[in-house]
Amino acid sequence: MGKGAAGSPRTPRLRRRRTVQALKGASLTFPFLVGFALFVMVPVVMALRESVFATRSTGGLGFGGQTVTFVGLDNFAKGLQDPVFWGGMLRVLVYALVAVPLTQLLSLACALLLDAARRRTAARFRVVLLLPYMVPGIIATLIWLFQYSPAVGPLSDLFRIFGLELNFYSGDLVWVSIGNMALWGALGFNMLILNGALQSVPHEIFEAARLDGAGELRIAVSIKVPFVRGSLVLTSLLSIIGTLQLFNEPLLFRAVTPETITKDFTPAMMIYNQAFQVGDLNYATALSVILAVVVGVASAVIYRSTSRGQA
Repeated sequence: MGKGAAGSPRTPRLRRRRTVQALKGASLTFPFLVGFALFVMVPVVMALRESVFATRSTGGLGFGGQTVTFVGLDNFAKGLQDPVFWGGMLRVLVYALVAVPLTQLLSLACALLLDAARRRTAARFRVVLLLPYMVPGIIATLIWLFQYSPAVGPLSDLFRIFGLELNFYSGDLVWVSIGNMALWGALGFNMLILNGALQSVPHEIFEAARLDGAGELRIAVSIKVPFVRGSLVLTSLLSIIGTLQLFNEPLLFRAVTPETITKDFTPAMMIYNQAFQVGDLNYATALSVILAVVVGVASAVIYRSTSRGQA
């Protein structure tokens, strides 16, 4: 009788070989883990440390030295009771309720149209729609500031043809202007993710539906949309996170319309103002932690609610 599988001398060798292979595979994640630790975990720990201290001047009128004292959760308590901070938070939440569904709807429509088009046509339009996402955010904002300008921008002249005098920098239209810029930049990215999800759907399902007499609209609504629901959740979460951290667009708008865009217009702008204008880095750090918690809670709630819907 030969030895059993448990007593075979090959078994330890196979285990060592599998262990070596597993370690080799895990080593590929080492650069990511190092980058994650250095650029995510270390800043988070530093932020938490800064948020429990306060820097105060020992002299009058800001002159003299500075002392750093431990204040515990005082900065967080101040932030939770700050009406200006939560006013900006409410502002971006209302904006997100309009901008995020509209962005997802248009991105889904573009993805469905590209999926229904021929390959060459779809490839050309896919590149065109993705170009705005490839433009850096600040450069895109400067481009749109020129477009919105009532003096030299073409949009004002275009609407004057129809008898409309529109000021895109006014308080009534500033959110429309910012939302249009955000939609222009995010449409291509969301469309690309949704279109990639559509490409993974088995085409035999579409052929079977057509044989049963289903039209293209019915196939899109009843088959394609349910298949990309997971990708819709992902793009929605990314859009919400980006919206709550809205910063570039209103900051550059403030340069041309400071009476409409205040220094505390959004939570991110208030954090920037507290850190680099007021000079209260400790309080700004505490506000950053609060904002991160709000973003995390909002993302978790939306993810849980959409997961239940899928189930």
